[in-house]
Amino acid sequence: MASNSATRRVSSFTDLKAIYAEMTATPEFQAAFGDPLGLSIVEPGEQPGEYEMPEPFAAQAECGGIIATIFDLFSGTRLEPLAAEIAWGFVNSFHFIAGKLERREDSLAAEVGELARNPDMSEIYNNELEEKQLLCQSTAEQRGAIECMRDYAAEMYRAQSGWPWSPARGSKASSASTASQIAALDFLRARELATREKHLPRGPIVVFSGPAVWHDWEALWAKLDEIKLRVPHMTLVTTGQRKGADAIAAAWAARSENSVPLVAYGLYGNGRKAPFTRNRKLAELKPVEALLCEGSGLQANLYQVLHQAGIPIHAFRKSDQVADTSVQRMRA
Repeated sequence: MASNSATRRVSSFTDLKAIYAEMTATPEFQAAFGDPLGLSIVEPGEQPGEYEMPEPFAAQAECGGIIATIFDLFSGTRLEPLAAEIAWGFVNSFHFIAGKLERREDSLAAEVGELARNPDMSEIYNNELEEKQLLCQSTAEQRGAIECMRDYAAEMYRAQSGWPWSPARGSKASSASTASQIAALDFLRARELATREKHLPRGPIVVFSGPAVWHDWEALWAKLDEIKLRVPHMTLVTTGQRKGADAIAAAWAARSENSVPLVAYGLYGNGRKAPFTRNRKLAELKPVEALLCEGSGLQANLYQVLHQAGIPIHAFRKSDQVADTSVQRMRA
């Protein structure tokens, strides 16, 4: 990604500091790329070797440039409406590979554990254990680098589109993102088993639900801001739609000044009962407040379920929206 820093005139130490900041990788990229293992196994079956990692700033700049270039190329053309979908796919590619590496790492870690418990102390055995351990460490290093690039690409996607990036399924939870987006199954499993901390948001739950068609984002953001003042450590649980009211709530949660954990409680299972079962389970999470937008009978049923449970509800009617006179982009 090209930088304007090389042609900028420096007139003060303040300018120099700003330019240096632009040309320095973030701490996440420094951690993921700046201190590689001395030896690495790039693929299972390969011999250990000294392989270079991409330079941290170059990795960050090129990763962001991929996403920015798509939006720049399509801007002002008949292809502009497609930019976000294509950029989403690029971010999802990083997420897909990170998931493969994580599963491989977990499998290798289990193998290392079994080998470590083996009473055999022969040289051949020790060599096998050391090689398996190095392969596991190398895979963890690869996963960390790809996750770092995914998170930065996701932030660029959010900045360009105005919407937070979220995977088609599963969770995205890591240190580099401004807010964790957590799949409901991961969330519920973590609550029951008290497993990984990154999938275990602590804090009062606020439920949000609305239809797939909803344009007045400012009113919803204002109400969410108001709730967060009362519940600063809240976790936001939505009904998981990727457009409309739920997407507006997800964009609010992803803002850097909010960084609110977001649980996308999609529909799991088949049949007509699945949405109503989900509504009942949302109430069982014991939320402290709920924000509901008028939509289908599912929202009406959720209103009844939460009302019967004595949960405070902020309800928005479709008629409460301001007129949709133009397509407005939400504040990044």
